Amino acid sequence: LSDATVTTILQVGEGTAVVEFYRDRLQLPYQGRNSEGQELFTVAGGSLALVPGPDVTPTGRTELSFEVADIVAEIRDLEQRGVVFADYDLPGLRTVEHVCVLGSDKAAWFEDPDGNVLCLHQPGG
Repeated sequence: LSDATVTTILQVGEGTAVVEFYRDRLQLPYQGRNSEGQELFTVAGGSLALVPGPDVTPTGRTELSFEVADIVAEIRDLEQRGVVFADYDLPGLRTVEHVCVLGSDKAAWFEDPDGNVLCLHQPGG
């Protein structure tokens, strides 16, 4: 399976807000709705399928993480498109200007309209 293309499936609420968020704010290429009602997007190395339903309960954990080369530039770009980043001040997890340094890696979190937690991460190195 190491050469298989992966489709990530994410449960979302019904309505257009979530499609608009992933298409317009995150600027993921939108492929349309398939015959099963999934909203499909292209991501590097695969696809993202949003599965709408009436009873979406976010887990509170990171559902998707996007690897980026420059986390500060990505945050700035997404904020200009209306994405709101979370800030934390917890034992072992503190953000400064939305960025948490985890060893040599950096991460920042935000939510989609249904409360699914999404992340940007920049590997160290």
